[in-house]
Amino acid sequence: MAKVLPFCGIRPTVEKCSKIAALPYDVYNREEAKEVVMKNPDSFLAIDRAETSFPDDVDTYDERVYKKAHDMLWERIDKGDFVKEDKKVYYIYELIMDGRSQTGIVACASIDDYINNVIKKHENTRADKEVDRIKHVSTCEAQTGPIFLAYRSNDVINGVVDKIKKTAALYDFVAEDGIAHKAWIISDEADIKAIEEAFAGMDSIYIADGHHRCASACKVGLMKREENPSYTGDEEFNYFLSVLFPDDQLMIMDYNRVVKDLNGLSNDEFVSKIKNVFDVVKESDTAIKPSKKGEVSMYLNGRWTLLNVKDAFKSEDPIKGLDVSILQNEILNPVLGIEDPKTDKRIDFVGGIRGLKELERRCANDCVLAFAMYPTSIGELFNVADAKLLMPPKSTWFEPKLRSGMFIHSIK
Repeated sequence: MAKVLPFCGIRPTVEKCSKIAALPYDVYNREEAKEVVMKNPDSFLAIDRAETSFPDDVDTYDERVYKKAHDMLWERIDKGDFVKEDKKVYYIYELIMDGRSQTGIVACASIDDYINNVIKKHENTRADKEVDRIKHVSTCEAQTGPIFLAYRSNDVINGVVDKIKKTAALYDFVAEDGIAHKAWIISDEADIKAIEEAFAGMDSIYIADGHHRCASACKVGLMKREENPSYTGDEEFNYFLSVLFPDDQLMIMDYNRVVKDLNGLSNDEFVSKIKNVFDVVKESDTAIKPSKKGEVSMYLNGRWTLLNVKDAFKSEDPIKGLDVSILQNEILNPVLGIEDPKTDKRIDFVGGIRGLKELERRCANDCVLAFAMYPTSIGELFNVADAKLLMPPKSTWFEPKLRSGMFIHSIK
C-alpha cells in the first residue's frame, strides 16, 4: 500500500516559471552552472548550485554555500517570485520531447515506503554523493528537485489526468532545449481522494531516476525524526517531493560505453574474442543503431559492426539477461579487464541523448572502442527491482529530465 499524498506546494508565479525552471543540479559542472546563472539570474540553478554566487576558490561544499541557497530560496519566496498553495493539492506535469508526451502526478511520497521497499530501487547509492543533497535539503528546509518515480498504469489516475488536461494549463512553455512543459493543479476533493486511493492500492512503486536524491531526502527525514522524538508521522519531513509516471508513457534511452584501450590486444585479437560471444550481423562505414534486445553495435577502427548475442549467453535471470550485463560479464571484464565500471578510468559512459556521433567523436579523441546498446526496458527495470536486485552501473538513461524549481516541498 503506497502512501502518495497531496501537499501545499510552493511554485513559481505563472510569469516567472519559464525563467525559473532549471535542469537538475547534477547535469552541469561548476563552470557550466555559472554560465547558466550569469545568462539567466532567475534560473533555479542559482539556488540548486549556490556556489555560483561565490568566487571559484570557495569550495562547492562550503557551509556558506548551503546557507546562501537557503537565503536565496526563502528571499525569493518572500519577494513574490513563488506562491504557496493554501490547501493540499496534486499537480499534473506533462513533458513533451520530439512529439512524445509523458504525464505524471506531482506529489509527496513516504520515506517509510522507501525504507520498507514499497518504493523499490534498482541502483546502489554512494554515501559521498548523498552528503551534498542532505546538506542542501536540510539547510534549505525544502526539497526542490523531484524524484522520478514510475508505477504500473492505473485507469483511475488516467481518468482524472485526462479530464483535467482538457482544461487550461497553469504552466505552458517550451524550454531552450525544445522540451515543452505543462502543468495543471488538481484541487477538487473528489479527484484528490480518487488519486490517493488509487496509489494506496499499489504494492510497488519504482525509482526511475534520482536514487541519490531519494536516499538523501529519506536520510534528512530520519534526522528530523531523531530531532523530534515525539513526531507523529504526519510532519512534512516524513515525505519527499516526487513526480510519478505511468510505465506505459516512459521511454528509456540507450546508455552507451566508450573504452580507452584494448587491454594489450590487437584489433584482430579483440574481434576474435567478440565473436566468441556475439554473431556478426553486418558491418558498415556508417553508424548502426541496435534495433532489438540482444543487439549491440560496436565501433572499432572507424567501422561499425552490428552484433547479436549468441543463445548460449542469453539468460532469463533479471540481471544476467540484461544486454549491459552480458557485455560487462563476457567482454568488458574478462577480455578488457574492466572489473568495476564504476571506478575504472578506462571506461566512460555516454547517454543516448547525445547520439552515435558522440561515440565516433570520442573514439577520434580519447578512446579506441565504443559499444552502442539497445535500451533497457521499463519492464526489465521493474523485474530487477521486484527481485530486490541491482542493475549494473549506467543501465538506464531517462529523457526528458524533470525541471527543478517548478514544484517545491517545504519540510519546515
